[in-house]
Amino acid sequence: MENMEIEKLALLAYSATEQTDSMVSYWDKDLVCRFANAELSKNSGRTKEEIIDKIKLDELLGVSLFERNLPYINNALDGAVQRFQSEFILPDDSIRYLFIKFCPDIVNGEVMGFYAFFRNISSIKLLEKELIEANERIENQNKRLLNFSNIVSHNFKNYAQGFSGMIKLLDELNSPEDQAKIIGIIKKTSDNFTNTIKNLIEIVQVQNMSNIEPIAINLYDEIVKAISTLNIRIRNSHSTIKNHVDGNTTILSNPAYIESVLVNLLTNAIKYKHPDRDPIIELNCCTQNEEVVLTIADNGIGIDLEKHGEDLFGMYKTFHENDDANGIGLYTTKYQVETMGGHIELESEEGQGSTFMIYFKKYYFVIPTTEESHTTNHPNNQDCNLYNKTNKAIITS
Repeated sequence: MENMEIEKLALLAYSATEQTDSMVSYWDKDLVCRFANAELSKNSGRTKEEIIDKIKLDELLGVSLFERNLPYINNALDGAVQRFQSEFILPDDSIRYLFIKFCPDIVNGEVMGFYAFFRNISSIKLLEKELIEANERIENQNKRLLNFSNIVSHNFKNYAQGFSGMIKLLDELNSPEDQAKIIGIIKKTSDNFTNTIKNLIEIVQVQNMSNIEPIAINLYDEIVKAISTLNIRIRNSHSTIKNHVDGNTTILSNPAYIESVLVNLLTNAIKYKHPDRDPIIELNCCTQNEEVVLTIADNGIGIDLEKHGEDLFGMYKTFHENDDANGIGLYTTKYQVETMGGHIELESEEGQGSTFMIYFKKYYFVIPTTEESHTTNHPNNQDCNLYNKTNKAIITS
């Protein structure tokens, strides 16, 4: 009776292994297959007769997969249960993702072999991949939303401060000539503000901000525009801005991004000025290998790169005690520069100042060959090694 029960249970176990969609097998300590169910036979492209008592595990798995799984196999033969994930290449060259479990067969303290269970988790892996892609899409959307909101808040804030300061100044002036000059500046700033609104509307109308079609933009003119936007802040801080960029330098980019990058970096140079000296900010343009570099150098308080270098362009990272520091500006600037196909670096020495270097692929620039220039020293031909200082934090795209 007892033997009949054992045979019945064995038959039930065999039927269960034949019905399951998992691959079940048994391998002795010499790694020869002693049992294989129908699912393993189907997925290996071999009959049971070709597998059982004839094939070794390395033959079934192939050299690469066998070597990858060998540590788990050895651990199972040492008596330890193994659980892990792996890939299995089917006869049609498609890939199946597997959850694998090796259970040692221990008799009287001796490992005789191990049971191997291979469960197909391809559908789970596919779902996992879709979730990762969905999360990446959401993360990118959040980045674009944050970027857009930062452009709006920075630009509108600067324009609001500019208009307010110029109107206040206009009230204080008595000379008709001085008043006329301020009114002219107000009109110019108003035109710039109108163009900024148009550029932002174009961004809103494009679903994927990173796919905005670039247009040819004069970099020198954009710098002049940014300086005009910050006119009152520059005046109140007694800042000096020297634009050495060649007047013919043209980039292919998005005007809203360029404006935001320039305004952000110039604003930072003014905001983080040294308490013992007025801000001096210099903008230059030079070539380096296949790239063109815009440098924005200041004589402000600088940043300790050994302490803050890794967090330099991180979201919500601040490095000074300014009340209006929010840790968004540099993060957004980096995102915008990388969206335009470039990258940004910083050289800085605490107490001495900072130099931002904005790298653009040569595709984005047309370097002028004419002798005409808005500057006398043609800085486009300067060697970028002039800016290679010791304290350097590099963040690349």
